[in-house]
Amino acid sequence: MAKSSGMDAFANLGTEVREALSEQGFSTPTEPQQKAIPPLSDGRNALVLAPTGTGKTETAMLPVFDAIVDARDSPGDRPRDGISALYITPLRALNRDMMDRLEWWGDRLDIEVAVRHGDTTQYERSKQADDPPDVLITTPESLQAILTGSKMRVALEDVAHVVIDEVHELASAKRGAQLTVGLERLRRVAGPFQRVGLSATVGTPGEVGRFLVGCGRRDPDRPGDREFETVEVAAGSRTDVRVLDPKITDRDATLAGELAIDETTASHVRTIRGIVADNDSTLIFVNTRQTAEALGSRFKTLAEREESDENIADPTGIEVHHGSLSKDVRIDVEDRFKSGDLDGLVCTSSMELGIDVGRVDHVVQYGSPREVARLLQRVGRAGHRRDLVSEGTVVTQGGDDTLEALAIARRADEELVEPAAIHHGSLDTVANQIVGVVMDEDDIHAREVYETVTNAYPFRELSEPRFQEVVRELDGNRLLWLDEESDTLEKSGGTWQYFYANLSMIPDESTYEVYDMSSRRGIGTLDERFVVNFAGPGETFIQRGEMWRITKVDEEEERVEVTPIADPAGEVPSWVGQEIPVPRPVAEEVGRIRGEVADALVAGSTPRAVAGDLAERYPIDETTGAAAIDAIVDHVEAGGPVPTDDRVVIEGSARTVAVNATFGHAVNETLARLLAALVGQRTGSSVGMDVDPYRIEFEVPHGVDPGTFCEVLETTDPDSLEAYLELALKNADTLKFTLAQVAAKFGSVKRYREGRGKFGGDRLLAALEGTPVYDEAVREVFHADLAVEETAEVLSEIQSGEIDLATARERTPLGTAGRSAGTEFLVPENADADVIETVRERIRNDRVILSCLHCNDWKHTTKVRRVREQPECPECGSTRIASLNPWDDETVAAVRASEKDDGQERRTRRAHRAASLVQTHGKRAVIAMAARGVGPHNAARIINKLREDEEEFYRDVIRQEREYARTQSFWD
Repeated sequence: MAKSSGMDAFANLGTEVREALSEQGFSTPTEPQQKAIPPLSDGRNALVLAPTGTGKTETAMLPVFDAIVDARDSPGDRPRDGISALYITPLRALNRDMMDRLEWWGDRLDIEVAVRHGDTTQYERSKQADDPPDVLITTPESLQAILTGSKMRVALEDVAHVVIDEVHELASAKRGAQLTVGLERLRRVAGPFQRVGLSATVGTPGEVGRFLVGCGRRDPDRPGDREFETVEVAAGSRTDVRVLDPKITDRDATLAGELAIDETTASHVRTIRGIVADNDSTLIFVNTRQTAEALGSRFKTLAEREESDENIADPTGIEVHHGSLSKDVRIDVEDRFKSGDLDGLVCTSSMELGIDVGRVDHVVQYGSPREVARLLQRVGRAGHRRDLVSEGTVVTQGGDDTLEALAIARRADEELVEPAAIHHGSLDTVANQIVGVVMDEDDIHAREVYETVTNAYPFRELSEPRFQEVVRELDGNRLLWLDEESDTLEKSGGTWQYFYANLSMIPDESTYEVYDMSSRRGIGTLDERFVVNFAGPGETFIQRGEMWRITKVDEEEERVEVTPIADPAGEVPSWVGQEIPVPRPVAEEVGRIRGEVADALVAGSTPRAVAGDLAERYPIDETTGAAAIDAIVDHVEAGGPVPTDDRVVIEGSARTVAVNATFGHAVNETLARLLAALVGQRTGSSVGMDVDPYRIEFEVPHGVDPGTFCEVLETTDPDSLEAYLELALKNADTLKFTLAQVAAKFGSVKRYREGRGKFGGDRLLAALEGTPVYDEAVREVFHADLAVEETAEVLSEIQSGEIDLATARERTPLGTAGRSAGTEFLVPENADADVIETVRERIRNDRVILSCLHCNDWKHTTKVRRVREQPECPECGSTRIASLNPWDDETVAAVRASEKDDGQERRTRRAHRAASLVQTHGKRAVIAMAARGVGPHNAARIINKLREDEEEFYRDVIRQEREYARTQSFWD
């Protein structure tokens, strides 16, 4: 049959498939189908990149189905009794969706489709081995398992097509590196086969394509099956994203009081609910499970209040979905959203991939998405109709958060997606797959194993000496036998047990059940790292949108026992989730915007004009633009150098030094570890650090100032950076934790938890240093957290003058802007200088209501830092000014009401007490009453201590905040 292209792409398919297409209502192909079906029908390998909802699954599978039908109906060909095609997805939930989606085609074309993953029953597995399906939908881990079964290996001999869905998700993980070797092991069984990768978007299609097909460096005689085509449909041109920092309204002040949150968060809740109400179905993406739970809790509380309000008949239905919830809860929520019973779903990356939840009209991203790929992947979930633009709104919190979202939105429009972070040469994956090949073939020459592994793209540069080191480590751990005379690898007594215990390259980390003692039921799970680092009796956290207090952590049962908190509004969650890392190009664009804004302001432009210019260049309104540049305006007004993409500014105060560097998480983390190690070495004291994409904060000993950090940056040899970092890592918990996990994959310890229990981290490190296990742990930490080459470039550019290095004598508005992102937290018992500075800057950026109690005509909301030392009324000149928290409008109203009741009298007395404090003590009283849980009564107690030392004053404020968090008195 002659091959066609373009709008006739379906003409490449046989009669049966075209008739099935007509029955399904497919009259014309979508754009990816137009482009990809012709080469796929021709049997070529391809990487298909297209937005979600454009028919990628059918693009890949229609030619596969057609080939299976054609092979079955062609006379004279050897019948294929085994599996003809594998469809591999990274999630079991995607397997379930793919089965639902492909089952109709299988029934219509008389092609058997089946699913195989960890939950598949033994009966189904036996059935598949005895009577293999034509198409098997599976996961990377299940492929590892079936490659070793004698019957399944026979069935796999007929594989002619392998489709890998969401290939970008696997390309950046060790699971993906493992899969590439698994495909080479499959090739040893089935011979060359067609490979098709599917994804919404990737930053480096060429590299991901090679990841998909392998490099074939060890079989140069057959290069043809290592070639591939990239079929790409631009995602950026199909998305319409706006960035919005909602303006605070009067309604938000009321809502803040109802939900026990600040007005900014109240405006976010109101805005998101408005978007949900304007659409039939909305996904609300957040960056951490903790944020999902916190936001879900706010929605749930508001819905409960509205249900009791007779004037509101149908409150918006919004639920939470993330990976720590039980499977039953997740499926229930997915089904309710798909059926239309829910209007919105607050979700994490659990919904980024193509899990079928029906039609999505709009996507909200709460906070910056941190990466271009993540924004495109998430917003791409909306608009599941042919050629429909995907619409999304990024709701931000001003400052860095908004500028970051603007940079990402612009870069998304231009398809500037981050490169895939492929794990090149991960040695624990090599170890795992060496054992896998031995499991496949009982005994095999080491040279053949080496060739199989290095035909996979991530391992193409693995040297023979390094391979031999890994083999000897496995032999020493008795996971296989090495016959040194014949260089043959054979099974040992530990081979089988190790391999089936390590089918996955996901770290062997326990999951703790969260168990509600009041209802005697499980409510979800927590990761072991989370429990080890944060959990303890009395700690509080949010799950399923509800607040819980830990009563017991049971290590033996791997269970966290909790009780619900009766008044969640009175508690502050003590756990904060880890954010997604921001790449260097995004952070540098934020720095560039800062520089442009600062230059315009210095040249005489007004903040309003600058905000208007931003609104012309980026997808925001002027109000959002004004909030985004607020800290830059303050910084320029205060004077001093502005940190930008080509200027690093180092500032200090008390025992805190901050390095303002707009280089993103990985470079800043690398700089932080280098500076902490070298400054600590010079002073003989430990140096604490805290990192975000735009600044690094250090807690330093007395006598260390910004000049010390400048000297280190100007004199450290960039070529020695890696060596310095490895030395610094030896004292880091992250290396010890990673080392224990890698050791388990090498069989050096039976399990990660047993290893942690038997050896301390230091003893394990000492025992394994100099082995491939240690080298892999270092490589993984470097890969996951650091950016050595880029940081060496930064050091070189600082030393050559390409990047300016400046200092500031005091903390600056931009240097402290990252500390007031609205995170609620419990402060430590012994507040040090760094914590004091954190609280000081948070309060400075909080808003207060100033109200004149003399004339009752003036009320003004402003940030604490903008309050004069002695506030006075601009209408009547009185200094009798009450300072109230933003949600305290009821107190202002009570003061001005003509008729009094007991509640109003109480609020009036409160306001007059506040005004008396401000009249007597000025701005210090405003600061004290702006803190969490410090009303006029407690503020008076703090101020009456007559602290001359400002740090002691803030220590008293912190103690009161901690007391509030424990006693729940404030939100009442």
